[in-house]
Amino acid sequence: MAGGTQGSGDAVSHTYENARTWLLMPSWVVLTFLALIPVILMLVYSFLTKEFRGGVIWDFSLAAYDQFFFDRGLFGDDPPTFEWTYITIFWRSIWQAGAATLLSLLIGFPTAYFIATRPAHSRAIWVFLITIPYWVNLLIRTVSMKFLLRDQGPLNDTLMGLGIIDAPLTLVNTNFAVQLGLFYSYLPFMVLPIYAAVERYNFSLSEAAADLYASKFVTLRRVLLPAVKPGVVGGCILVFVPSLGSFLAPDLLGGAKNYMIGSLIEEQFKGNAGNWPFGAAASMILLSMVLIVLIIFARSQAHREKGAK
Repeated sequence: MAGGTQGSGDAVSHTYENARTWLLMPSWVVLTFLALIPVILMLVYSFLTKEFRGGVIWDFSLAAYDQFFFDRGLFGDDPPTFEWTYITIFWRSIWQAGAATLLSLLIGFPTAYFIATRPAHSRAIWVFLITIPYWVNLLIRTVSMKFLLRDQGPLNDTLMGLGIIDAPLTLVNTNFAVQLGLFYSYLPFMVLPIYAAVERYNFSLSEAAADLYASKFVTLRRVLLPAVKPGVVGGCILVFVPSLGSFLAPDLLGGAKNYMIGSLIEEQFKGNAGNWPFGAAASMILLSMVLIVLIIFARSQAHREKGAK
């Protein structure tokens, strides 16, 4: 009987083992056609040559990458000098995305903690309230934010009506507006992973720390944060990466002085005046930078976990 049971268990296990490839096939097809193939096409286009009237010429070169890093003058025959324009745009994108991530973390962590500590029957309502504004298209929400912040918008009208300010504040086309737009766009991506981590947290650990006379700050830093760190890291990645490549918030709220890499890439694929190889090259540079950061972080986490064991 035992042998039969064991044999039956092995048969079921082998059945799932053989079916695993077929069960994963839809996921692999979707990832191949919606992720891998577009990236490969972008990589190929980054090595092509721009056609004068738009489009590309199938003549492989490094001209797009050369244009990103070097300035060779108007006619391309001057000695190369380092091109700081695009590097500056990249740096602005990094710190804008980093600042949006930090702001989302400062607001999102207390929000997620509050939701996770509500009674079980009301948590779904709080999560619903967090996500319901994001049922509306991102473009519509960004335009609404611009309407709210403009000189004659509701925010300035309210502040002037209360006598707090005498003249409208110039908020649109500023770094503040871009930060606010990125923060508003991606805040749920920070709240939800942290909420999931805090919900699984064993609060008896905090009670034990309090019994050992640990202050609330020490309990937060030494007990709670290490326990929910995966949720915090996941939320930071989910906010930082899309913020880095965002173009709606910079275009609509930031203006020309707050250009970001997403805006630069989007501009290269517009109409006949665009430069597809250069846009593809900038996309690949951005993708490579994000992948390098994620790989370094993953390796450091793996080493840290290995050392803890």
